[in-house]
Order: sequence, then structure tokens, then C-alpha cells
Amino acid sequence: MIPRAPFGATGHQSSRAIFGAAALGSVTKSDADRALDLLLEHGVNHIDVAASYGDAELRIATWLRRYPDTFFVATKTGMRTYREAREEIRRSLDRLGVERIDSIQLHNLVDVIEWETALGSGGALEAAIEAREEGLVRFIGVTGHGLTVPEMHRRSLERFPFDSVLAPYNYVQMQDTRYAATFEALAAVCAERQVALQTIKSLARRRWDGRESTAATWYEPLREQADIDRAAHWVLGRPEAFLLTAGDVTILPMLLDAVERFERRPSDEEMDGLAADRDIAPLFV
Repeated sequence: MIPRAPFGATGHQSSRAIFGAAALGSVTKSDADRALDLLLEHGVNHIDVAASYGDAELRIATWLRRYPDTFFVATKTGMRTYREAREEIRRSLDRLGVERIDSIQLHNLVDVIEWETALGSGGALEAAIEAREEGLVRFIGVTGHGLTVPEMHRRSLERFPFDSVLAPYNYVQMQDTRYAATFEALAAVCAERQVALQTIKSLARRRWDGRESTAATWYEPLREQADIDRAAHWVLGRPEAFLLTAGDVTILPMLLDAVERFERRPSDEEMDGLAADRDIAPLFV
């Protein structure tokens, strides 16, 4: 079974692999049910979804009816104003078929202007706080993609005590010294304030760059078990980090298997070898 760890200060013991339900955006019900079987087999008890992930919330709704009180459920709103976010949060509850979710996250809050809107008067954060006060959600988080994400999250934590953050984290991306510095600064704040640190893009190989896409992810992922092992184990070598699974259900069995077998973090030499052998490039430059 996959080990669990405290999810920040929420009081929840979350599996260190969190199911990234973007993988369910366009799959069939049978594919989704096979994914559920894998989560139960490996002891994954935390699901990350979003209003913008196609049919993912609807797919998860059937799981929650069959296995109540099994999963910590986090969804996301990409809306920036109070009114729009309020509507989207309630629509997500309806699509998920529940009266309450565990966490609502402000999705991909990176753009400076959008950040000011979402966290300002009449912004999405007010809708999230209202939902928490009404008992519709328990916790509030913030997510993001790109090079500026760690610094923007650090600023967000100065503005509001979010319960969780989510940012890209893998070996090759962390070789960018500027990105690494801002990520480490964010991680330090999270550790000090007991904010859950979620990571994405553990298996990223490179952008498609015009090549034909052969996976459900917007980037090319690693596909060989040995490569997935190294990449996942490097992320898990940071004890406080949670790893969100890749957005392709065909990769899920190998990734969960890798997480369950984690024992040690690969050395820099091993990771340099992987990067060279698979021609890995950072997604964000």
C-alpha cells in the first residue's frame, strides 16, 4: 500500500500519491472504473479534480456514491470573480453529487492581473471563503503552472492562509537555478506554516513541439517502468511532497506501482543519466 502523510494542517492523512483526475476528462466509464480499482488496490485516498477537466467530476461522482467517506476530494475553480466562482463551486458540488467537498482550489492562479482580481474585493477567494463558512468546503488551496508559480504561491500565502499549494516539481525543472530558488523558498514557507505541498509533472519528458501526441497529457511523459521509478522516487525523496499522478490513465498502473515501491531518492548521477538517455527537457523555460 502507498504510504500516507499529514496533508498540511488539515488533519487528513493523505496517500503520498494523489490521483490527478485530469486523466478522466475524456475516458469511458469502463476506463474510469479500472482507474478506481487501481486506486483502491494501492490505497490512494485523495483525488484532485477540477471543474474544467471535462467529464472528470461526473466520473468521480459514481465513485463517491459507491465508496462514501473513502476519498479526500479536492476540486478547482478557474473563475476569478466572486459571482463566477460561487456559481462554479456549486456546480461542481452538483456534478460530484455531494453536499460538501474537502477542498476548493483557485486554479492556475499565476497571471498578476488575475491574481489581484481573484484575491481582491469581489474576487474568487471571497466565494471560496463563503463556501467554507457555509460548510460546502472544508479547506482552500491554490494551484499553478509555469516558472513564476512558486513565487506567486509565496505571495498568495502572504495574502491568505491557504491550506495547500500545487506547483511543478521534477529533477530537470529543478536544474533551473532561478526556479529552484523560488521553489525552495515556497517549500520553506509551507513547512513553517504547515501548508500541504503538492507537486505535478513528475513524469514530464518534454513538450510535443509539433510532434504527434501519443498520450492524453499536453506534454510527452516517460513511459518505461524503470524511468517512471526514477522520476517518481526523486519527487518522493522530498518527504513533505505529495505527487499528483499524470493525466493519462494508461500510465497510472506503472506510476502507482513505482510509488508503492519507493525506498530511496535516486542520486544526481542517476537522474543525470535518465535525463540524458531520454533527452528530457524542462517544460517551463
